[in-house]
Amino acid sequence: MTFKTIKPVLLLSAMIAGQAMITTAHAEGDAEVGKKVFKKCASCHMVGEGAKNKVGPYLTGIVGRSAASVEKFKYGKSIVAAGEAGLIWTEEELFDYLKDPKKYLRAKLDDKKAKSKMAFKLKKEKDRLNVIAYLKTITAE
Repeated sequence: MTFKTIKPVLLLSAMIAGQAMITTAHAEGDAEVGKKVFKKCASCHMVGEGAKNKVGPYLTGIVGRSAASVEKFKYGKSIVAAGEAGLIWTEEELFDYLKDPKKYLRAKLDDKKAKSKMAFKLKKEKDRLNVIAYLKTITAE
């Protein structure tokens, strides 16, 4: 291959990679499916009007909320540190956190010893997208 043939191949590769990133970033979940998937979360978390803290904090209005900000819930040190550092639960942050909370906090805090009280993981990308879509429908208002 010559430089003239390599350059278009690199450009095409970059364009394809960029499109893949855009597609993933704008992927939407299905809130109705997410409501069903959320049943896995319901043993520890409540949502909706009158939701209370259980093993985990209530999740009503979580999208857009600061991490570790629910009053009267005893959070772990690592998630408190992330909240103090300015972590806001955006869709993207939740998507990454739900995959593996401990790994997420270790990377976010750059701390190999960071821990999460939440041991549960939503490994499937579609499940995470669907749960987040559902949580977006559950607002504090």
